[in-house]
Amino acid sequence: MEMRLDKIISDSGSATRSIARNMISAGRVKVNGIVCKKPESKFDPENCEIKVDNEVISYRRNIYVMMYKPIGVLSATEDAVDKTVISLLPEELQKRGLFPVGRLDKDSEGFLLLTDDGAFAHTIMSPKKHVDKVYFITVDGILTQDDVETFSKGITLSDGANCKPAKLELITDTEAFVTLKEGKYHQVKRMIASCGKKVLTLKRISIGPIELDKNLMPGEWRYLSCDEEKLLKNS
Repeated sequence: MEMRLDKIISDSGSATRSIARNMISAGRVKVNGIVCKKPESKFDPENCEIKVDNEVISYRRNIYVMMYKPIGVLSATEDAVDKTVISLLPEELQKRGLFPVGRLDKDSEGFLLLTDDGAFAHTIMSPKKHVDKVYFITVDGILTQDDVETFSKGITLSDGANCKPAKLELITDTEAFVTLKEGKYHQVKRMIASCGKKVLTLKRISIGPIELDKNLMPGEWRYLSCDEEKLLKNS
């Protein structure tokens, strides 16, 4: 599919749309080795080589972002009051229509995927696809082997919602890893509450085979690598 040259450069994350237009007009952009000075010129980004200042840009038809969601930020695209995860992205990505894959509560942190690929998001979140999400939690109360057994059998919550069998792996008597294959509203907190304890902190540390990048700080993000994209899509 052919697209405007300035949009291709902007979508690659190399520059904002306005800066891309200036780059093109200044003769800093080559398409298949030929300088192009018209931002409105159209090309198929998957079937041509585009260089900015003699460096090849990598066009992404769909975008997949790993973010370390910080506490206090909403897993939403917009909100009238609170800051959202989209607001943590640069302007050019905010315009791409990215959205969170699933959610993390406002008072939770950790690995959040963002994308503009609806089919991919559905696959990751569907319980039928069995994509594990792993969380590190601390609790008010004492975790026991009985709780481990309760999780392994599945839990019916107070409102009648049925939670599929999940894995509770004790680290200490107040810390654990929880592995889910689904994502009901406040699920980890409600499952722990059904065991008579309260979740104090919650951090998602992995989705499928991909772990949260240890180099990311809260509020930071990076693109998934091509290998990570393939691993998630195949998981």
